[in-house]
Amino acid sequence: MSLTPSRMIELGSPLPAFRLPDPEGREISNTDFAGQPLVVAFICNHCPFVKHIADAFAAFAREYREQGVAVVAINSNDFHSHPDDRPEKMLEEVSRRGYSFPYLVDESQDVARAFEAACTPDLFLFDREHKLAYRGQFDDSRPNKDAPVTGEDLRAAADAVLEGQLPSTQQKPSMGCNIKWK
Repeated sequence: MSLTPSRMIELGSPLPAFRLPDPEGREISNTDFAGQPLVVAFICNHCPFVKHIADAFAAFAREYREQGVAVVAINSNDFHSHPDDRPEKMLEEVSRRGYSFPYLVDESQDVARAFEAACTPDLFLFDREHKLAYRGQFDDSRPNKDAPVTGEDLRAAADAVLEGQLPSTQQKPSMGCNIKWK
C-alpha cells in the first residue's frame, strides 16, 4: 500500500460545480444540495484505506443526514484499468455497505481535478454557503494500525458547521491510495 496525502486546499474555497451520474444513470448536481452543509468524499471500491473506514463512514452519513448534513461520494478512478471500481461494482458496494448517499461516477476525472482530489478517501466538508470548512482525514485510524475507526475528525468538523462555527484550522490530511488517473 502506497500512501498519498490529500492536498489540503485553502479553507473557504467555493464548492466546485459538478453534475455526475450514479451507476444507474441518475444525475446528481451540486445544486441539489443548496443551503445544506455537504460532505464530498472521493472514494472507490478497492482501496484498503476506503475499505477500512467504509462501514463507519456509512454510519456517519446516516447519522449526520438526520442533522441536515448531505453526503455525496465520487469514484474518480479509471475503472478501465481498475475493474473493481466499475459502476456495476459500485452498485454492489452501495448494497454491501448500506450507503444512503449518492455514489457517483466521475469517468472523465474532471470533478476530481476541480476539487484537487489526490487520494481515496479524500474528504471535503462545505458549510451551508458551500465554502470549504474542512478537508482532511476521517480520523487517525489506518489499516494495520491499532486505532479504532471513529470518524472523530470529520464528526468534530461537521458538529462545528452545524453549530454555525468554523472547525479548527488544525486539520490533518487524509491518507490513502492515489486516485488512479488515466
